[in-house]
This record gives sequence, structure tokens and C-alpha cells, in this order.
Amino acid sequence: MKKLVIIPTYNEKENIENIISTVFALKEDFHILVVDDSSPDGTSEIVKNLQATYPNHLNLIVRKVKDGLGKAYIHGFKWALENNYDYIFEMDADFSHNPADLNKLFEACQKADMSIGSRYCKGVNVVNWPMGRVLLSYFASKYVRTILGIPIHDTTAGFVCFSRKVLEEIGLDKIKLKGYGFQIEMKFRAIKKGFKVVEVPIIFTNRELGESKMNGGIIHEAVFGVLNLKWKCIIGQL
Repeated sequence: MKKLVIIPTYNEKENIENIISTVFALKEDFHILVVDDSSPDGTSEIVKNLQATYPNHLNLIVRKVKDGLGKAYIHGFKWALENNYDYIFEMDADFSHNPADLNKLFEACQKADMSIGSRYCKGVNVVNWPMGRVLLSYFASKYVRTILGIPIHDTTAGFVCFSRKVLEEIGLDKIKLKGYGFQIEMKFRAIKKGFKVVEVPIIFTNRELGESKMNGGIIHEAVFGVLNLKWKCIIGQL
């Protein structure tokens, strides 16, 4: 079974080499696709240099337009399907997701269609986040659960394993939300398609190097994007 970890990047030169080498040190045979949005800090150049060390496992796409996390992932998903991967993972570059937990997500996905590395399915498992950020994230997931009626505790989670069939059938060209809203929309559409989605408890650790990409626009899109998803579902246009 071919397994691909997609890592979207923008200005991650402090983290990218370490995250790649850590994933490749795992016992499972993971491949990596870095989707870089033309980082001005030279992230893609670091990846290109590492491809000489990992010629069969490390792949790179450099996008010319920086138009959101969701668009970067969809680009990666389509590449993964074209290249016949069976399991496709989302993971951040900044070590907020522990690469060792890729094994847990993969194991969980053997009995489901999609597995989520969840911060909130067993309490609140977040390290080194300011309390305001923790509360924002936690209650955002509560808001999504209430509005959309989905049984997911961590609806904005970005550490996910998809079986191939989910990405084939979910309708990637229909996905419109770009930031955290993208993560919500993927989960909502998967559940509405009847796929089995499970949560796996993880510990999320705030980045130590580089800068967060969180901004007010991302929050605004998620809040109103959820309402739009609900409306589309009601009128049968999802």
C-alpha cells in the first residue's frame, strides 16, 4: 500500500528539513509531497536539495499562486490520485503534529475511511498555545458540531489520513473553503457521503520555529463558511 504525506509550506525553512528527515526515519514506508506556495525564504530550494538524498520518496510541487491552504491540499490530493497512492495524509510542517502519530492514523484508517488526529476527543490535548487560542479552537469545533450536526470533536483538525476512495468520491472541485474552513468542509462532505470517520487522540504542540499563518480572514471564512455549508445542505446543493 502506497502512503503519501502531503505537507503544505509557506516560509518553513526552519522546519522543513527536520520534518522530512523525521518522517523518513519512521518504520512505515511513507512518501512525502511538499506543496510550496513559492516561499520567498527558500523553502522549496531546501526540498530540492533533499531530493538527491531521497530520490524515490520526496516529491515537490511549487505553486505560483498563494491562494490558501485548501487549494494547496487539493492540488496535492489530485497529484496523489494521479500517482496511485492508497492512503493520503495531511500534516503541518512545523511539528505541531508529531510525525510518529502518522502510524496511529494509518492503523485507524484500516478500519475506517478517514482518520483524524484529534486534540479534543479526550479532553483538551494542546501544549504551549495561549489560552485564548485554545478557547477559540475548542469552541470553534463546538460551533461547527452544533451547526452542521457532525459527530466530530476536532472539526478544524489538520492532521488527517484519507483512504483513496474518499478523495475520489468527495468531489474535490466542489471544495470552496480555503483556510480552517477547508478542514471543516472536507470532514462534512465525507460524512455526508457516508464514509466512516474516526478520531484518534493526539497531543498538539505549538510551533517553536517560524510564524503562524492564522489571521482574522481565516476565522471569518470558517464562521460564515459553516453557515453556507449548512444552507447548501438544506437546499440540496452541497
